[in-house]
Amino acid sequence: MRDALELLAPARDADVGIEAVNHGADAVYIGGPSFGARDKAGNALADIERLARHAHRWNARVFVTLNTILRDDELEDARRLAWDVWRAGADALIVQDMGLLELDLPPIQLHASTQTDIRTPEKARFLQDAGFSQLVLARELTLAEIEAVAAAAPGVVLEFFVHGALCVAYSGQCYISHAHTGRSANRGSCSQECRLPYTVTDAQGRIVAHEKHVLSLKDNDQGANLPALVAAGVRSFKIEGRYKDMGTVKNVTAHYRQLLDERPDLRAASSGRCRYTFTPDPARSFNRGATDYFVNGRQPDIGAFDTPKHAGIEIGHVTRVGKDHFDLALADASAALNNGDALTWWDRQGELQGVPVNVATPLGGRAWRVQPNAPIETLKDLRRDAAISRNRDMAWDRLLEKKSAERLIPVDLRFEATGQGFALQLVDADGHYAHAEVVHAHQLPKDAARNESTLRENLARLGGTIFEARCVDVVAPWFVPASVANALRRDAVAALEAARAAAFEPLPRATPKDPPAPYPEDTLSYLANVHNTKAAAFYARHGVKVIEAAYESHERSDEVSLMITRHCVRWSLSLCPKQAKGVIGVQGTVRAEPLTLVSGGERLTLRFDCKPCEMHVVGRIRKSVLREAKAQPMSFYRTRPAARA
Repeated sequence: MRDALELLAPARDADVGIEAVNHGADAVYIGGPSFGARDKAGNALADIERLARHAHRWNARVFVTLNTILRDDELEDARRLAWDVWRAGADALIVQDMGLLELDLPPIQLHASTQTDIRTPEKARFLQDAGFSQLVLARELTLAEIEAVAAAAPGVVLEFFVHGALCVAYSGQCYISHAHTGRSANRGSCSQECRLPYTVTDAQGRIVAHEKHVLSLKDNDQGANLPALVAAGVRSFKIEGRYKDMGTVKNVTAHYRQLLDERPDLRAASSGRCRYTFTPDPARSFNRGATDYFVNGRQPDIGAFDTPKHAGIEIGHVTRVGKDHFDLALADASAALNNGDALTWWDRQGELQGVPVNVATPLGGRAWRVQPNAPIETLKDLRRDAAISRNRDMAWDRLLEKKSAERLIPVDLRFEATGQGFALQLVDADGHYAHAEVVHAHQLPKDAARNESTLRENLARLGGTIFEARCVDVVAPWFVPASVANALRRDAVAALEAARAAAFEPLPRATPKDPPAPYPEDTLSYLANVHNTKAAAFYARHGVKVIEAAYESHERSDEVSLMITRHCVRWSLSLCPKQAKGVIGVQGTVRAEPLTLVSGGERLTLRFDCKPCEMHVVGRIRKSVLREAKAQPMSFYRTRPAARA
């Protein structure tokens, strides 16, 4: 795998996964019936089997997410599920809970979820030695940090998120959702508290930012960094989005397939070449603006503080507002509006407004009239000269609703005579070989040139298959009826598909190091997310002496870090002491004072750990969450008395 590039696409269901493969994915990750970190994106075993059967035709893979933390009473169900998805054809499990490694699992490859918080070479090396074959790195890593991980763990494939929504916290290190709503991000039910508006106040109670989405980030876009990521050691490029719609997955997958195919020195991890009926453009799918996050170091503009919504692409400006309509001048004379489009603009308070288009009428040139799907008087601050963007383009959506890609494997054909008839040999681009024969009399053609041309044409008709003819070599000058040539071609194609299926190999399961490799630390806090006795046994077996229970066990009702993040609100608001360049005695010497976040009746404290340049969002679990938890019988690991001491 070290010389192959793997494009890993998301799938909320089997149909989306199938289209991800059709649009160039080398692998698809999808949730099973339960225990996935997106609890509303589960899939039946029959659907996983259908997706795997489709993907394997191109040697593409299916990874099933089993990446929540588990209670003791869930372990047996999780173990059975692992066997079920393996029997259904899944190629790997993406897991977070180390308790799974203490169970009787099938011989399926294990990938460490980004929820395991892989930020250091030591953690990566440990997971490699524990039996993981692929590691999903923390999104926050820089190129230098990725290089260090690759050097420490040369025996695993490094996977990195290259596109989609960003969690503001280190994955697996966010408990704010559970503290406020009882919905645990580590158990697949994040309530996205980070996308809410907050008022920020300083230590003196002064308002620093009012009702801003200061924990909401722009969306990840590493398109320009792919060569650098390859050089750093990344081989699997992951697109976020198991809640994303079909059109988004098609568009973004095709975009990255084209970018990765520009690397002729490295091969794709699966077979076939894609052709598209559209020009991929990620900007046309839902996004909150683009950032490459920390790959090239800390950047000043990573936040989507004004709105967590999709503002769209600017298309023009308002020229007139009437009683029941408004007129636009489009920036591009070749552009067009459609009934059903959605338009957006910013009001005078800096908040995003929007309205669907009921009827769009061309007025000539760049001028268009819009009758909105709402009364004009309700459209806040829609005014002359206001810049207008479009965040839903019905023409684009309809284009992607149709068949929009064709993925074909090049094949060479050789037709020749045998003693009693004819034979057709096929060799595909991966080197798989198949042949078919037919018994038929040898007859000289009346027109040799036309006969050979017609024969080549008939043999090359591979439509409806996963193959395309790259070269057709006709060695026999005999006349062959079209029906005979077609039957011979069908038999040869079926034989080639069978040969590919027979040659398909499961991904190998890595063998854990024996004796067990020591964990990099001998003490684990609630941040390790140990929620069952098997996970505790795993860490104890690897030398950990003190193991605190997961936050979801409700042993901690005191004030703790509910979120740890590399994003710094103080830096983003230009209040960081490190930004005070040129001020003698300030830079690097002034300790950053805490800030406070207020949203509704909730108050959170922002504390700044300036040495590693991290921010902690500190708070308590709500009493209502504790009351509700106590009313429900639960089974999970509790901190041992000796460990608590």
